[in-house]
Amino acid sequence: MRTEITPHERLIVALDLDSHAEALRLVSDLGSDVSFYKVGLQLFMAGGLTIVKRIVEQGKKVFLDLKIDDTPRTVQEAVRNSAIDGVEFFTLQGNAATARAAIAGRAQRSSPKFLQVTYLSSWDGTDLLEQLNIEPGADKLSLDDRVVNRAKRILDSGCDGVIASGTSVSRLRGEYPQLLIVTPGIRLAGGSSDDHKRSMTPVEAIRAGADYLVVGRPIRSSADPRGTARKIQEQVEQALRSKAA
Repeated sequence: MRTEITPHERLIVALDLDSHAEALRLVSDLGSDVSFYKVGLQLFMAGGLTIVKRIVEQGKKVFLDLKIDDTPRTVQEAVRNSAIDGVEFFTLQGNAATARAAIAGRAQRSSPKFLQVTYLSSWDGTDLLEQLNIEPGADKLSLDDRVVNRAKRILDSGCDGVIASGTSVSRLRGEYPQLLIVTPGIRLAGGSSDDHKRSMTPVEAIRAGADYLVVGRPIRSSADPRGTARKIQEQVEQALRSKAA
């Protein structure tokens, strides 16, 4: 379900770093300009929920991106342990039983919202066929067709939204107007796409229908991280204004 989101809140900075010190330094450098951060496996393995709590203590929101899938009991208890104030999003893998277990672990809380990845932004059609063990030319569905099909299964399982990139975003928004869509692989125009084969600019992603943008390396590697974050937020605002016009 989509809710009102300010342009400032739409930027999620990915803390794909090796240590607490590096992560907290970046949070400090970005200051009040960024209020939402993604903690994925790389940083989580360096310190677990401690870093999540440290970020939340600074008044920030956290997207906990662990893509968990295990027995229902394990999933339920993992979510119960991590469903602390400030953890807004949590990624799952697996089937409907995984989602039901996660919802049970969340109990009466309104957050975290549960998301599943449609297909990684580092994949293109060739990678998908390899993953599915389908011979080239034998499959008539495009990657975007499969994303839409997968999104339906994700929603039917009880999840709140999806992580989707590239041209899939506009397809999903057309099919599911109220769907919560988080889009990774965001790159400024003219910048390197790194390992994202389906990258988008902030303007492209917002115009296509993304609710939140996940940005990592363009901010982390910038000589002026705060200035880069502001530039992305300005582009988000411009795209929102153009959509509303």
